[in-house]
Amino acid sequence: MAALLFRSTNGRSPAVNLRQAVLSGIAPDRGLYFPESFPVLTADEINGLVNLPYDEISFRILSKYTKGVISDDELATLCHEAYDFDVPLEKIYDRVYTLRLDCGPTASFKDFAAQMMSRLVGRFLQEDGEEVTILTATSGDTGSAVAHAFHNIPGARVIVLFPFAEVNARQRKLMTTLTGNVRSVAIDGKFDDCQAMVKQAFADPALKHIPLSSANSINIGRLLPQSVYYFYAASRVAKPGEPMVFSIPSGNFGDMMGAVVAKQMGLPVKKIVVPVNDNDAFPRFLQTGHYEKIVPSRNSLSNAMNVGHPSNLARLVAVYGGQMDETGMLHRAPDLTAMRRDLFSSSISDERTRAAIKDAWARYRLLVEPHGAVAWRGFLDWRETEPLGGLPAAILETAHPAKFPEEIEKALGFSPDVPPAITAAETFPEVYEHMPADYEKFREYLIKECA
Repeated sequence: MAALLFRSTNGRSPAVNLRQAVLSGIAPDRGLYFPESFPVLTADEINGLVNLPYDEISFRILSKYTKGVISDDELATLCHEAYDFDVPLEKIYDRVYTLRLDCGPTASFKDFAAQMMSRLVGRFLQEDGEEVTILTATSGDTGSAVAHAFHNIPGARVIVLFPFAEVNARQRKLMTTLTGNVRSVAIDGKFDDCQAMVKQAFADPALKHIPLSSANSINIGRLLPQSVYYFYAASRVAKPGEPMVFSIPSGNFGDMMGAVVAKQMGLPVKKIVVPVNDNDAFPRFLQTGHYEKIVPSRNSLSNAMNVGHPSNLARLVAVYGGQMDETGMLHRAPDLTAMRRDLFSSSISDERTRAAIKDAWARYRLLVEPHGAVAWRGFLDWRETEPLGGLPAAILETAHPAKFPEEIEKALGFSPDVPPAITAAETFPEVYEHMPADYEKFREYLIKECA
């Protein structure tokens, strides 16, 4: 069977297979790779996921993209190795659940994508006898998930950039206590500065001698595994053919694009709720049709979502027939009527986030940290506009509450239990570089590190 091809959202680069898309990270024209067409599961295939373990569901979904690139036996092994942790789906009330994506090695939903992607990259590098330097910008949790997933993967060097003032101590230590093939760089700036430096490095002719890739959600290898847990949730709580509602706290839009991919693959979805924090470019775009990125991005409690221009918005626009480049310029408008039918978005301020933490605990003994609180409040905002109608819904909890002990203590009067991974990181010494948001300085650092 011929391999599925992936094209750039900017439309000026040749189509490539999954291996090429994952290893390059970003297209030569600076666009994002996306499938030429989505493989669609039949109703029988979706119904057949009921009660399967997570790794088997992952295999059945991802194998639709890996034909001709990696054998089914190898993929099944990689899925089994990647997903050795729980994926709780806990009832809140009636048919409304929280999908707990905080039980992986770094207590973040990004473990799901990073654990799978690192194994794919490791396999590709082993086959080719090559090496690659993976550049990753993080606003909170991506860096630690990628660093842990790629730690000691032969042939892979990881360099993580993070905004020094906007990442809390526990998030930082999950990155900076790793050494070996992992390097962390604190930037005096915003996440958007870190992301812009990474993107500039990919397009820099002076770095052409360094094989570069990315493990941000701009990489299709991060995005596809994030579609799996939507199928998993539906397999646990939805009746055959019954559509679901998902509320997904959103920053760079990789997580919500996983839901969009699942919907494109045939998963019945009634609504994708896309709540953001004070970085409200998307809800304003959805309402007005006019897109204006936020520069600089606004600092909020839900710091992993402090993104003024979501990179994955280009992929979302493409799904709905439009075209947006990496700068946020809209070259062709998407079908806004269809987007508004499928998506709902609201902006959740810090005040409403804190209130949502208290509300969820007081009403349902639901413990959520700031990102989960945004998802909860966003779901309630949507409920004010449209009835749920008895359908199942999943609110995504994307980070462990222990990563935000001060906020939980302030809101609820107690500190959450701390997972072993976080406890261990706090005992190790930190090692990281510190530099201004200056691309020339970063280029010098890359040349020195990758010599």
